[in-house]
Amino acid sequence: MNTRDALITAATDLLDGGGVDAVTLREVGRRAGVSHNAPYKHFADKQALLAAVAARELAEFARSVRLTADERRTPGTALKAITLNYVAWSLRHPQRFRLVFGPWTVESAELTEQAETSWSFMVAAVAAAQESGELRAGDPDRVAALIRATAHGAVALALTGHLSADGKGHADPADLVHDLFHHLFNLTEPQTEAGSVH
Repeated sequence: MNTRDALITAATDLLDGGGVDAVTLREVGRRAGVSHNAPYKHFADKQALLAAVAARELAEFARSVRLTADERRTPGTALKAITLNYVAWSLRHPQRFRLVFGPWTVESAELTEQAETSWSFMVAAVAAAQESGELRAGDPDRVAALIRATAHGAVALALTGHLSADGKGHADPADLVHDLFHHLFNLTEPQTEAGSVH
């Protein structure tokens, strides 16, 4: 692992443990085993480092989308699995979820590129499911936005205590993803593919 990657990993660990406020360039350098000045050779400031963390998370999501789509399953069930994986990641790593989808004030070509790539993969997965006849027809960008908005909103509500299977909403985020796809699919989905991944 090169120094830049080590710094991003250290920052991610700090983020997971205490949120954005816990990430400082000095502590990141210490955890990565480099001098306190070393992080500044790779990142102009904390926001640039956090943008690199977010970019890596989006790159991993894009890789997950590609691998899931390539597995032996139908395009429709692949799309549902991709969405459930997104929900599972968001609930498992709430601080990363908040970082990636929070407001950004820093210009980062890397983050912009990864955001565009991951989104294009999601839209392509929707289009493939529509072309297979499993998913209802429509603008694939808009359908992808509907899926992401439902999953994202459900996660945000769950993380703040406003959605749970035994409380408000009588559902967890994965339950709502299942419900959404029940309405989006043209046909009843195969029972072998219906299980949640979390």
